[in-house]
Amino acid sequence: MKATGIIVEYNPFHNGHDFHVHESKKQTEADCMIGVMSGHFLQRGEPALLSKWYRTEMALRSGVDLIVELPYVYATQQADTFAAGAVAILNQLQVASICFGSEDGRIEPFQRAVQLTDSSQPSEHVKSLLKEGYSYPKAMSLALQTTEDSIDLSQPNNILGYAYVKAIIDQHTGITPHTIKRTQAHYHDIELPTTPIASATSIRKSLHTQSSIEEISPYVPASTTRLLEDYVTTYGRFHDWEQYFTLLKYKLLTMTPRQLADIYEMEEGIEYRLLDASKRASTFAEFMSLVKTKRYTWTRIQRMCVHILTHTMKEEMKPFLHVDAPPYVRVLGMTKKGQEYLRLIKKKIEVPLVTKISKKQADTILRLDLKATSVYGMSLPEPLRSQFSMQDFTTPPIILS
Repeated sequence: MKATGIIVEYNPFHNGHDFHVHESKKQTEADCMIGVMSGHFLQRGEPALLSKWYRTEMALRSGVDLIVELPYVYATQQADTFAAGAVAILNQLQVASICFGSEDGRIEPFQRAVQLTDSSQPSEHVKSLLKEGYSYPKAMSLALQTTEDSIDLSQPNNILGYAYVKAIIDQHTGITPHTIKRTQAHYHDIELPTTPIASATSIRKSLHTQSSIEEISPYVPASTTRLLEDYVTTYGRFHDWEQYFTLLKYKLLTMTPRQLADIYEMEEGIEYRLLDASKRASTFAEFMSLVKTKRYTWTRIQRMCVHILTHTMKEEMKPFLHVDAPPYVRVLGMTKKGQEYLRLIKKKIEVPLVTKISKKQADTILRLDLKATSVYGMSLPEPLRSQFSMQDFTTPPIILS
């Protein structure tokens, strides 16, 4: 059985994702589609709109056969580490190929870009641009613009695509990379379009500002609409940063600069800007506008805020920064086909395969993910909050016929 891997967040699953799943399967001639999906906090430093179990079911009902979790240690990282963790997991799952969406839509420029930036001269160019104050994505994009047939690494999906291809090569996986051009909606579009494919950003904006889910129903599969409605019925809300801002302010106002400096991703004295902004801002959006600089992107600051919220220390992350193999593979859900594929290859998986959490796992390799779930549930009222914090233990993998 031939498997293709995709690296996803599904925040939430929409028509563009549906197109990507089915085109990936067609392009790679896959029998089984495997998704590595971020948990409750995402790569751009945001809480997911709804829980990882609801997003898992959305994927399974729309053509993905197996969903495994991208651990917190990779899901809340800059592109290179995010990609390296996801590729390492897919390599453990014996996928033949990985297919990602990109603004470019051709795989060859990504492969050439990786070859080019592995040499010393472009790396020095990137370093010089970083010293001038550019963010890493911008510095990479500017360095590559001097090459023939280059890719635009200021575009979010191109950035991740470059990182996926680099990880595939660096880890000597033998996985074949493929890419599909994003159609119609741009990643950062904030308004719903007239076409059936909208950006996840515009869908989230509508869900947070509109009183009805009906407005976004043309842009998502029917199963997504149903699950969104069910989530609001069950929990009374979707999640966004504003719901966690009081908790973030509390953390900041009760920590010293020295304590903050030990939080993961805290560098160059930015803890002083965070502390100052926490005293002046009344909303998370205002807080972010006070902290952002040319050097620190909005996304990077949000990731710092996630690590403050979860109290994730530099020492905790250090063992995972150089990815040789993932600490585990955790199954969130599968179809019958996914279940059959997993049965065929599970003896080849060299790390723990987690379907049910033991106390030993909870105290060691899964500790950060369990903590992330508990913090994510803090935006809910009791008794939902306490119930949610236990879901990693009480929720088995979803199995769909």
